[in-house]
Amino acid sequence: MGLSAPLSGNFATLGTQWAEGARTAIKGDATARLVEADDACTEEGGAEAAHALVEAGAAIVIGFLCTPAVEAAMPILKEAGVPVVTPVRTGGLTDQKARTDWPVYRLGPRTDDEREAVADILIRRWRNEFFAIVDDGTIYGRELAENLRAAAELAELQPVFIDTFRPQMDNQIGLVGRLRRAGATHVFVGGDRSDVAIMARDAEELGYEVTFAGGEALRAEDDLVPLPAGVLMVGPPQWHEIAAPEILQALREAGVESEGYVLPGYAATQLATGAVRVAAEDGKPVVEILDDFAFDTAIGIVRFDENGDLARNIYRLFRYDGEEFVEVE
Repeated sequence: MGLSAPLSGNFATLGTQWAEGARTAIKGDATARLVEADDACTEEGGAEAAHALVEAGAAIVIGFLCTPAVEAAMPILKEAGVPVVTPVRTGGLTDQKARTDWPVYRLGPRTDDEREAVADILIRRWRNEFFAIVDDGTIYGRELAENLRAAAELAELQPVFIDTFRPQMDNQIGLVGRLRRAGATHVFVGGDRSDVAIMARDAEELGYEVTFAGGEALRAEDDLVPLPAGVLMVGPPQWHEIAAPEILQALREAGVESEGYVLPGYAATQLATGAVRVAAEDGKPVVEILDDFAFDTAIGIVRFDENGDLARNIYRLFRYDGEEFVEVE
């Protein structure tokens, strides 16, 4: 099994997490050999890593945490018939699969999964609520807000208030006042944690009962104003919260913290070695196994769709309890 990741340079922390997860997962497996390559998160590094791993005889490659590296590597790995399992979110990587025929599989969400989940989850839950949509004018915030607005329109729902606010202000009293006058009981904010915290604080000071919700940007650290309990977030799960206890124990025994890319790296290794073994037993190409099988991994059951994306959107709804986000049933 080949592993490509940024093992040096600015992104070395992420690459090391991925590699530590893979090393722990493969430890003690006498039938598997791990070959590592440093792609430095660059086009040149991705191409060099691909050539090195093909030369080493890798049957499958996991990694390439950056878009330039994986896009440079894929033509080389396709030519060699080597599939790749990557956590890169860029939608175009799999969207163009019909044209490129790249054997690439995404172990993680796409860039558009968040906005699709925001619309799907909140439209279902807020169908009978007086809801508003505001955004901070950034590409991230605007895309979340616009997708939610469009989905509401298709569902024949009309927000009571839509606006763009100025971010990073000391207070949002004016915006909160307009939301209250519009009668909004639920507000989606396309913005960051600090702005949502300020809005929630100002609403409390005005005696205005309202539920705020946002995207996964809410998982950032508190700024000067703490995020209050009750705020909703649409985001992916924290992998260490859903991983099996025995896997977390194996990581602890190896002296590895289950943070960042560690558990996805572990899961990618389980998936990759399992696919290669089944392919050898059945006398089939590894890509056929990746296309057709479901894999039980450290981050749950993984199955890929016809494009190589995860077959299900992993984003869920969480509520902040004052210390952490807890999944809403």
